[in-house]
Amino acid sequence: MRIDPELAATVAAVVDEGTLEAAARRLNVTPSAVSQRIKSLEQQVGRVLLVRTKPARATEAGEAIVRLARQLALLEHDAVSALNLDEARGRAITIPLAVNADSMATWFLAPLARLATRHPVVFDVHRDDQDFTAGLLESGTVMAAVTSQSAPVAGCRVRPLGVLRYEAVATPGYVARWLPGGADAAALTRAPFVDFDRRDDLQTGWLRARGVSLDAVVRHYVPASHDFAEAVKLGLGWGMLPPMQSADSLADGSLVKLGGPPISVALYWQQWNLRSPLLSEIADEIAAEAARVLEG
Repeated sequence: MRIDPELAATVAAVVDEGTLEAAARRLNVTPSAVSQRIKSLEQQVGRVLLVRTKPARATEAGEAIVRLARQLALLEHDAVSALNLDEARGRAITIPLAVNADSMATWFLAPLARLATRHPVVFDVHRDDQDFTAGLLESGTVMAAVTSQSAPVAGCRVRPLGVLRYEAVATPGYVARWLPGGADAAALTRAPFVDFDRRDDLQTGWLRARGVSLDAVVRHYVPASHDFAEAVKLGLGWGMLPPMQSADSLADGSLVKLGGPPISVALYWQQWNLRSPLLSEIADEIAAEAARVLEG
């Protein structure tokens, strides 16, 4: 059976835009035409492809169609660019990527900016915890991801980027108030800290290593990397920060280290296993920036 690329692209457009109406505007067709295309493909493959919620989401079968649509779009872009056709000039392709919040806040955007000056590309960046970005690859939501998963996702290739190392820090005023006798287990049980969100396990991992019971600890949630660091620097609580966010404050004394072992998070670049010059150049630019700023 041959899957019509136009029908597959329609499914991907609905997933990207969230509704049939928005997909219709993107494709310059009517919502009725979008609906008919989806029904036609569903009948062909014998599977439901979309859950028609708001936003619409792909079923497991739909995810396979979305992956196909994105791969075809990327390969077509590479071919048209290689042929140097007039229609390729200025025609942008959307490249969806996934990255963890701390990388995006500290080093990830610079290589994307350089790439955008050389290629007509639009980056659609999805932010998630590094332990979960690989799932966005599996679903076909993104073409490549910064992830903590070293084993390649099915259909993907992987390369190491480096290590992002975190240390527990706090303001001197916070330490004087909450940890005057040092950061021992008893004091840390009472001292409030800052968590990124309910899936962030950096702080709790550090506490476990210090023998702290997590039942009674007090935490604030600040789910944005820059704001998380700012909350720690304002004394809201202690938190785990990478050197790129803490070095200046440690140097001027506005933050101090709490001791204990640092937590190291190894990061990897996973991308679809396609022979795509554009995707390869993106990977090389990301890896070069990571080699410059991350630990080996």
